[in-house]
Amino acid sequence: MNSAPYVGRFAPSPTGPLHAGSLVAAVASWLDARAAGGRWLLRMEDLDYPRCEPGAADIILRQLEAYGLLWDGAMLVQTQRDAAYAAALATLQDIDAVYPCACTRSQLAQAPRNHEGEIIYPGTCRNGLPAGATARAWRVRVPDARICFHDRIRGDLQQNLAHEVGDFIVRRADGLFAYQLAVVVDDAFQGITHVVRGADLLWNTPRQVYLQTLLGLPTPVYAHVPLITNAAGQKLSKQTRASALPETGRGTVMAQALAALGHPPPSELAGAEPAEQLAWARRHWQLENVPIRPAVANTAP
Repeated sequence: MNSAPYVGRFAPSPTGPLHAGSLVAAVASWLDARAAGGRWLLRMEDLDYPRCEPGAADIILRQLEAYGLLWDGAMLVQTQRDAAYAAALATLQDIDAVYPCACTRSQLAQAPRNHEGEIIYPGTCRNGLPAGATARAWRVRVPDARICFHDRIRGDLQQNLAHEVGDFIVRRADGLFAYQLAVVVDDAFQGITHVVRGADLLWNTPRQVYLQTLLGLPTPVYAHVPLITNAAGQKLSKQTRASALPETGRGTVMAQALAALGHPPPSELAGAEPAEQLAWARRHWQLENVPIRPAVANTAP
């Protein structure tokens, strides 16, 4: 367990406004930091800027403030961090931990997939580019070994990157740095000691732990909270047309978020403002009360 003073973070991507699922992740992260007397930082993960929506970052900031989730210090913006990511990639190149890859999506369409639906890279370019091929991306050469980590909600977990992921991308064919590299570099830069995030990112953790090892960076303590799904069992997202957090009835929405985290507020707080409910939840926060199973979003008017 990391013994440094607690520093947590919330790192939304501005592909649209926050919805009920992203609120649950933000609330869990905020409560875990505040209950520990720690700092809670904000990072705008706009690295994949072609997918970002104009004005979404400002909307997210207003939503966080409206729901009582105030952060510490200045916000970090990923699109201002290319130099740091390039330096990390250069380090990986210097230690021969990465290699150029010429594969296209169509060439990998028939590759096997893991339980998350991701392509398991078959190693096509691992020993050199095919004759006449041009490098498009950079991949990390992963070991045939188990990467172990502890999740504070789910316990001890492990993954064999070679068998379940394959060599993964750290710089994309379009020239953008990949999420896996950026998140590792940024967590170290911000001094993050604890990561509390949605369970959809659970199996990104072994890749990040491996990169931290290669780059000589500290590994935070991880906890992955349950997802919020729609009635069809799909994770709430822009792709599943999740509704933005409402501007009215915020107390009801906050109570639902706390209930999804195993901390339903008492009846006397029914209808209370989000800040009042958060103050109660901060005093009663116990991570062991957070469930593993996803919760279905309340879509009632």
